[in-house]
Amino acid sequence: MRQTGTAFDRRRFLQSFAVLGGGAALASLLPGWARAAGRGDHGDEHGQGPPALSGEDIRLSIGHTPVMVDGVSAHAVTINGTVPGPLIRLKEGQNVRLSVTNTLDEETSIHWHGLLLPFQMDGVPGVSFPGVKPGETFVYEFHVRQSGTYWYHSHSGLQEQMGHYGPIIIDPAGDDPVAFDREHVVVLSDFTRLHPHQIFKKLKQQAGAFNYQHQTIGGLIAGRDQTLAERLDWARMLMDPTDISDVTGAAYTFLINGHGPKDNWTALFSPGERVRLRFINAAAQSVFNVRIPGLRMTVVAADGQHVRPVQVDEFQIGNAETYDVIVEPAEDKAFTIVSESVDRSGLGRATLAPRPGMSADVPPLRGRPLTTMRDMGMDMGGMDHVAMDHTAMRHDAMAASPPPGLAPPRARGSDIMGKADMGGMDMSMRNPENAPQVKLGPGVQTIAPMPVDRTGEPGQGLESVGHRVLVYRDLAALEPNADTRPPQRSLEIHLTGNMERFIWGFDGRKFSDRPPPYAFRSGERVRVTLVNDTMMAHPIHLHGHFFELTFGPAGHLPRKHTVIVLPGGRVSFDLTPETGDWAFHCHMLYHMHAGMFQVFSVRDTPGEDAR
Repeated sequence: MRQTGTAFDRRRFLQSFAVLGGGAALASLLPGWARAAGRGDHGDEHGQGPPALSGEDIRLSIGHTPVMVDGVSAHAVTINGTVPGPLIRLKEGQNVRLSVTNTLDEETSIHWHGLLLPFQMDGVPGVSFPGVKPGETFVYEFHVRQSGTYWYHSHSGLQEQMGHYGPIIIDPAGDDPVAFDREHVVVLSDFTRLHPHQIFKKLKQQAGAFNYQHQTIGGLIAGRDQTLAERLDWARMLMDPTDISDVTGAAYTFLINGHGPKDNWTALFSPGERVRLRFINAAAQSVFNVRIPGLRMTVVAADGQHVRPVQVDEFQIGNAETYDVIVEPAEDKAFTIVSESVDRSGLGRATLAPRPGMSADVPPLRGRPLTTMRDMGMDMGGMDHVAMDHTAMRHDAMAASPPPGLAPPRARGSDIMGKADMGGMDMSMRNPENAPQVKLGPGVQTIAPMPVDRTGEPGQGLESVGHRVLVYRDLAALEPNADTRPPQRSLEIHLTGNMERFIWGFDGRKFSDRPPPYAFRSGERVRVTLVNDTMMAHPIHLHGHFFELTFGPAGHLPRKHTVIVLPGGRVSFDLTPETGDWAFHCHMLYHMHAGMFQVFSVRDTPGEDAR
C-alpha cells in the first residue's frame, strides 16, 4: 500500500504566512490541480491530469485554515489545508482506504458523493455511521465499482459552506470511451465571509433577506419586468417573482477552483486539442448557468455516467451535479469560462488559454429571471392568459378556516392562494385532494395544483437566450442500462416548504419531525415521482445509487444521482434499491438543514421493519 496524503501542519502554515506576508503563502496552499496556470502543476508532460492523491491508502485531515479569495483573507474549514480539498484520483476496480482525521473541535464527516459503496461507508452521521469525533480518525474502506467525475464533502452541520469539499476522478478499468488530449477539473462553489449560521438565521428571520433585485417603480415606468396588472396580482398573492435564490451575490463570491473572479484561474490548452473539462457544482446554495462564449461544448458525461454526445452552448448545473464536456479551441486566443448564478446576481470566472497571463472579455450579467405562474404549478397551456380573470382568485379564501397551526394568510404575510373561478376548476394552492399524503401545516405554503413534467425545459431564465441550452431530455446513456425491468410499484414524494418561514421538507414534514423513512425492498423496481410544490428549484440527491430518468431510448435511459426539480414541476425516475439506510435530500445546504432531508430504508426481505 502507498501513502500519498499528509496531515496539514498548522504551525508551519502560520509561520510561512507571517514570513511571506500572507498572499504567497496562501496561494501555495491551494492544491496543485486548483492553482492557476504557470505554476507548473497542470499535470504531466502529456497533459493527462493534475497531481492528485491516489493509491490504496490515502490520509485526509480536517481543520481550520485561513484562505485568500479575491485578495481578501477569510477563514475556512479545509481538507489537508486547502479549499477545495485535494483531488482524489482512483481506478475502477481498486480497493481504497481513506483515513480521515478530525482536528476540529466539533464532529465532522466525509460523504463520497455519487460513489457506490456499502452504506456504512457513505458518511452521513446519524444515518450510516456515528461521525468523526474531535481528535479521532475514521477509516473509510471500499471497493471502487465505477468510473467518472465525482466529489466529496462534509455531511456535518454547515461545514460544506465553509470549504469542506473536494473533487474525485475515477479512471475506467478499460479504455475510456471519451477521447481527449488534455483535461481540467473545474469545481464551482460559493464562498461567504458570513458565518453559515448567520446566513441561516437571516433566512429564518426574513424572506428574501439577500434579494437585492426586487422590481422597482423605475423599472415599471421604463417598461421592464412585469406590467402593473401582473404586479398587482402578485402583490395580492403576497408573492415576490424575483425570489429565485435564497442566498445571492449580495453575500456570496462565486468561485472556480477556489479562485474568485478577480483571481482569474487559468487552464491551458494547445490550439487543436480536445480538452475535457470536468465540471462539479460543489456550491452550498447556488445553481449555475455555464457557458464559454465563442466555444461550443459537447456534453459527454452527466453525474459521472457516459452519455451520447450532445453539443450545446450552455448548461445549467444544480448543486451536486457534475457534467463532463469536450471543447476544441482551434484559435490561439483566450476564452472565458462563465458560471453565472441562476438569479444573475453574480458569476464565477476563469480563463481557458494557450498561455499563462492571457484573458478574454467577461460578459456582463444578464437580466435576472422572474418566477411565472408556471412555476406555481399552474400550467395554463392552451388557456387564454390575457382573458383569464386573476382577480377572481379568492386570495382570502383560506382566511376563514385556516388549517390547524396556520394563521390566516394576510395576518402572517404568507402567499397562499385560494380557489379560482375557472369554470369549476379548483385552482386552490392548498387543496389537500391534490396531495393527500402531504401533512398540511405551517411547513406547507402551497401545493401545486397542476404540476407538469419540465425535464424538456431549460432552467429558469434560459428559455430565450438565443442559443442551445442542455435539457435533461437531451441525455441518453451511452452504455446499456443494467436493469430494464418495468417498475413493480410507484411512490410519489412531494417537495414542500414555506418560503416565509424558511421551513422545508418532504410531504409536509421536516426531518426534525421524525417522519418514518421511505421503505423499500432490496432489488425491487420502483418508480419514484418527485412533485415540487414550492416556487424554488430543488436539486434532489439519493445517496449510494443511480436512478434512471423515465425518458430516452429504450435501454439507454439517462442515469443520475442528482436531479433538479423545477418549481411547479415533476420528475420521475426508476430505482433498484440496495440494502441499507440511504440519505435522500435537497442539495441546497440550507434547505437540507431546515428539514428537506429523509432516509430511504432498504431491507432484504419484505417482512423486515423499515424503521
